[in-house]
Formats: sequence, C-alpha cells, structure tokens
Amino acid sequence: MPRRGLRGGHVQTVANFFLRRRIALLPAERRLIEVEPGVQVLCHCHWQPDRKNALTVIIVHGLEGSSESPYMLGIAAKGVAAGMNVVRMNQRNCGGTDALSPTLYHSGRSQDIAAVAQNLLRQDRISHFALAGFSMGGNLVLKLAGEWGSAGPPQFRAVVAVCPSMNLAASADALHLAANRLYEFYFMWQLRRRLRMKARLFPEVFDTARLRGVSTLRDFDDKITAYYCGFEGASDYYRRAAAANVVDRIAVPTLILHAANDPFIRILPETRQKILSNPNVTFVETEDGGHCSFLAKPDGDDGRWAESRVVEYLRQS
Repeated sequence: MPRRGLRGGHVQTVANFFLRRRIALLPAERRLIEVEPGVQVLCHCHWQPDRKNALTVIIVHGLEGSSESPYMLGIAAKGVAAGMNVVRMNQRNCGGTDALSPTLYHSGRSQDIAAVAQNLLRQDRISHFALAGFSMGGNLVLKLAGEWGSAGPPQFRAVVAVCPSMNLAASADALHLAANRLYEFYFMWQLRRRLRMKARLFPEVFDTARLRGVSTLRDFDDKITAYYCGFEGASDYYRRAAAANVVDRIAVPTLILHAANDPFIRILPETRQKILSNPNVTFVETEDGGHCSFLAKPDGDDGRWAESRVVEYLRQS
C-alpha cells in the first residue's frame, strides 16, 4: 500500500527524490577495478566477518546515479543487516570517477559487471553472489544474466531488477512525453554536464560541439552515446543494449519489480511474454510505486518496500 498522501506515479517518483533519510552504514572498502585495459570503476565493498561464505550482492545504479544514490545505500544497509556482503558498484565515470575512463558508460556495458564479479571471485574467493540493479542498472544485470544463461559462473545464484529499462527505445520515447519532460530535463542537464567534464579531461576524445541541437535523451544517445560507443545511431544502440533480447535465457532465480504507473519505463507486450514464459523469472507488477520509489506505509521498517523485497528475495535464494 502506498504511503498516505503519496499515491500516483509522479507523486511517488518525485517524493522519493525529495524525501531524504539517514542511512547508517559503516565505512566501506574502496576498490578500483579494471573492467577493460585503461578503464577502472569504483566499488564500495561492505564485508561480513566471514566474507567468503556470506552471499555477496553486487548492486548497480541507474542513469546518472552513483554508489551514493539513496536506494544503493538503502539496499546496502538492509543487506548488511541481513548478513550479506554488499558491493555498491559505480558505472564508468560515476561517483566522481570521470578521470578513470576515456569512454562513456551506457546500457549495454554488462561486461563491466562481469569484470567486477570476476575480481571478487578471484581476489576475495566469495562462494556465491547475486546481482541487483535499478532502472538502467536493472537492464544491465538482466542483460548479463541472460548473456550468461546456463554458462555463467557456478557461484552466480540470483538476480533482481527494480523498474528495469528493458525496452530502451520505448522508455526513451516515453521520457519525451509532455508529462515526463521534467524528468528528461533533469537527465539531460546531468548528461550535458558530464560530457563537458569528459571533454575537459579528454579533449582529444570528446567534442562538446556535438551537443548542439541535442534536447532529448534520444538525441543525446544518437549524437553522443552511439557516436562515442560504436553504435550506428540511437536505434541501433537501443536495439543491441536491451535486456529484452536475452531475458528468456536467464537460468537463475530472478525477481523483476515494476510499477504499472512508472512514468516512463515501458515493458512491451513481447517482452512481457518472454518474462512470463521463463520459469526462472518472478514478475511482480504493483498498481502504484512510480519509478524506483515504492514508498509504502512504514511497518516496522523505513517504508522502502522495494528495497525490503529485494533483500528478502535474495535471502531466500
């Protein structure tokens, strides 16, 4: 049940952005992990005393988020309290790491998560791990799980995605609807600022002149993301990076949480059919919840329903 006074997709989404909370977390180990030659990502690792035998959860943030996003901290606090190791992974350039990569992050870089998992398996000898992602991060963890299929690491046990942007083109276009322009404006402000930062750090690689005329997310992905990341354009990028292509191949227990009134995440009928046809996937769609919000009435907890549901699912996996 939505928290009193917070019904509706837009209300939930906006309220979650402005409702701040205090999250108690002990200091994490900062670890830079090379995901490809010359490219590092920053992870914050919260370890149990017996890190080898505790379930390790790698969590991935959404577009223009970071390891400091409230939902990342919330999952970390709940996961650690439940006896799990939690690794808050920044995507390339995020969390203040623009100088660590001459490339951009995007929705198709699932192999970065695989590289982080391999680092933990090799360096920390973890016995089992799971993936969790929000929005863009949800697409990434589902994409990796589908790419691995039944051939993933034997230590890989489960995956959870909250409001995953599995159909990238449909969601990008929904973001441009009049009712959603506020969200698109926010993302574009952040993305433009990031490209200018990258151009200052790597002037031989990035050219801010390409931002001229860019006013929508699809424009940005067409002229910036696709251009600098090896795609033929936005449509090619959306097609190739979507987890919808491989969700039917996922071979581990999977939970997908989605709100029917999410303002801009769209799941197409053919993708829903793939989800429902895969016996490994549990699909939960709530009437309310907005985008990655799910603010519920506190019932002995902090009322962040999705975070609690993610941790409880992983405990049972």
